[in-house]
Formats: sequence, structure tokens, C-alpha cells
Amino acid sequence: MRIEHGGALDRAIERFGGAREDWIDLSTGINPEIFALPAIAPEIWNRLPDEKLLAATLAAARDYYGAGTAAQIVAAPGTQALIQLLPDIAGKGEVAILGPTYQEHQVSFLDAGWMISDCRNVEDVPQSASVAVIVNPNNPDGRVIAADVLLELARRLDSKGGFLIVDEAFADPHPETSVARHAGMAGLVVLKSFGKFFGLGGLRLGFALTNGDVAGALTRRLGPWAASGPALAIATHAFSNRQLLNAYTDRLRLRRRLLSDVLGDAGLAEFGGTMLFSLVEFRQAQRLHEAMCHEHVLTRKFLYAPQWLRFGLPLDDKAAYKLRQRLDAALARVGG
Repeated sequence: MRIEHGGALDRAIERFGGAREDWIDLSTGINPEIFALPAIAPEIWNRLPDEKLLAATLAAARDYYGAGTAAQIVAAPGTQALIQLLPDIAGKGEVAILGPTYQEHQVSFLDAGWMISDCRNVEDVPQSASVAVIVNPNNPDGRVIAADVLLELARRLDSKGGFLIVDEAFADPHPETSVARHAGMAGLVVLKSFGKFFGLGGLRLGFALTNGDVAGALTRRLGPWAASGPALAIATHAFSNRQLLNAYTDRLRLRRRLLSDVLGDAGLAEFGGTMLFSLVEFRQAQRLHEAMCHEHVLTRKFLYAPQWLRFGLPLDDKAAYKLRQRLDAALARVGG
């Protein structure tokens, strides 16, 4: 199965030319602003991460995500590692995946020998499924499923010996959508990406908020020192600094408005998205994607929805101005 990803800027440069600094990469849902990094003590680089450092990070994560004391939290080298482990600890059976969404969950369950049921609505989840996956808010359309609906589904799946995976990779700027405060209840696994909101995708850090049985199984499979010391130190700093967080979130909202303004001025109608990206529908979206590559702007296209393009966020006014010019040029190429 071919998996499409954002972020393949190196391949775009090979095909369309230009230096990396010439390109505007809008192909991912990663905040283009890196959260202010702390000074990291030399021993954190030199030593294996100790239990005290891990405990401090998990305590800060519990407070930041609003998880209760019943939740067990597992740190991992990115949520991708958790996505690949969860099918194995659930045994084998039928998994319902609410789509369209990004493909990694499906591939991981297929590789583990599961049968996949593609669903468009929660009501479509078959009684025969013991596990379900819902990305909330969803990537790429921003769909949100209400918490009470998710919790009822988790209870139903738990009665079958399974669980609901709620992937909240894009929920940080939308805390009202999160079910993290319910983490710890049977049948619920909440995944949290650190890198997307904090602009640190390269750090590779993610968390699972769940009950003791699932947390124990994940911890055993990840082994010791699953998350690096520097990653834990940076996360503790980011989770705990409310003043920096508030200002950072304000800049994110401004960045999102800049993107909407650029798209609106170009005549591209947004019909979905989150604070971290926008989804537009355009009849010649595949041609527009390629035309924008010629203008050294990388967006995210979809083979399963050739009329869609997803735009990540420009960093600032200067980047938004460049995007506006290059988008106009690209639309002229396709006659838009």
C-alpha cells in the first residue's frame, strides 16, 4: 500500500529545483514556529534519561493535557511508534477506522493481520469490530466527534475486550475537543503528538494516555529510555511555561488568519481544517499542486481525493506575502 506523506521537500527539490531556502513548505500540519527552547544541561546529553526526568515530564504532560489521576501516560519516540505498537497489543480481529484520514493507522493494523472496516461515521462502526480508530480533530478535513459519542463507543469496545484509539495529534489548539480528561477509563487510548503544535516534529516525541493494562503493554514493548533526555527536558519546559504558551498560541491564531486571508483572496474556498492547516477544494487541485511546486511552494495533495489540497501555515507576514504572489502565479498556470 502506497502511503502519502507531507514533508517530502527533498524529493520536490530534486524534481522542481531550487535551494531549500527558496521553498515554502506547507505540506505538513506542523507549526512553522519552533517553541522557545530551554537551555539543556550537558549531563542530559551525556546520561541516559533517568526516572526523575521522565516523571517530571509525565507530571507536566498530565497537567497540560488535563488528564486525571487515573490516567497512565506513556512517552514514546513519536506517536508513530505508538501507532505501530497498538495493533500488536490488541491481538487480532476487526478494526474500524473513521475516514478519510491519514493512512498510518490502517497500514499498521494491516501489517499486524487485522481486517479493516472503513467507516464514514461513528454509526457505521460494525458490531463485529473490537477496536476503532478516530482522529479527532481529523486530518485532513478537521471533522470533530463529540466527546460523549467517543466515550460511548469506547465503552462498547471495552465490552468486547478491545478499545477506542482517539488520535488527538491536532487537538492542542482545540482543547475543547479533547477527551484526555477521561483517559484512564477502560477501553480508551488517547494519542498526543508533541511535535505538531510545538513546531518540533524532528524531536520525535509523543504520548499515550490510557489505562494501566494498555500502558503496561506499551511500556514493555517500547523498552527502557524510549524518549530521549533532551526531548523530555524540552517537553517539560514547554508544558510548564504558561506565559510563553499563551503568547505562542496567539501567534498561531494570527498565522491561521493570514493563511485564510491568502486563500480567500485567491478565490480558494476553505471547507475544512484545524488551527494548524486548511483544506480547500479545487477542481484542478492536482494541477495546482504541481504548478505551485514550479513556484517552489509545497502543499499536500491526496490520491483518494484529487479535488483536495491541504495548506499548512506560513510563518509570518513575509511568508504569507510570498505565498500570495506564488499562489497567484500558480493559478495563472492552470487557468484558475
